[in-house]
Amino acid sequence: MDKLQLDQHISKQFNSDLEDLKTQLLEMGGLVEQQVIDAVKAIERGDSGLAERVLVNENEVDRREVKLDEDCTVVLARRQPAASDLRLVLAVAKANRDLERMGDEANKVAKMALALSEGGDNTKGYSEVRHIGQIVVKMINLALDAFARYDVLTALEVAQKDKEVDREYESAVRELMTYMMEDPRSISRVMNVMWALRALERIGDHAKNIAEHIIYLVRGLDVRHISVQELERQLKE
Repeated sequence: MDKLQLDQHISKQFNSDLEDLKTQLLEMGGLVEQQVIDAVKAIERGDSGLAERVLVNENEVDRREVKLDEDCTVVLARRQPAASDLRLVLAVAKANRDLERMGDEANKVAKMALALSEGGDNTKGYSEVRHIGQIVVKMINLALDAFARYDVLTALEVAQKDKEVDREYESAVRELMTYMMEDPRSISRVMNVMWALRALERIGDHAKNIAEHIIYLVRGLDVRHISVQELERQLKE
């Protein structure tokens, strides 16, 4: 496994500043992960109270994003980091934005849960929400673990799971489209399910982005525009 060699500095405060950025990011990630879990459960259970809690907690995600962004800016201005230190600060700043956007997408899922809770007992598509939600939550968990340990192979696993999410999403959309054509009365309700699935697919994309930030941080490789197969080859060289 790769091991990122961060510089050790004469200033213990500099070391502490860098560690604090990472800690803030991981804490925010845990909050966002719970937001996604709760939003998916809100749809499964028809739980409007849980959906409302997701919406309320989004304010905390936003607050943390602003605070971490400010702290990254301060470190850049005061410390003028170079090499691996600079990559770490930039990776934290980029991952911070991705986590905030995951929170936005979890909000969308919660809003769809509220709409669905008011629309009757038809649960068509709920199993797909649960299944894709489970994969996406696993991706978030792996991405945070990869960041905590600077582990590019775990980051690669996130990228591999993103392809699985894409396949499952496309399959679910095809099935739901067919269902709507067969029963036009279901269109409004099923469209809400499809919007929730789209939000989950986007969360998976942001988890993959974080995995790419980790790979750049550890290896210095920009892998944003290469296939998963090529990524596997480069990381295993």
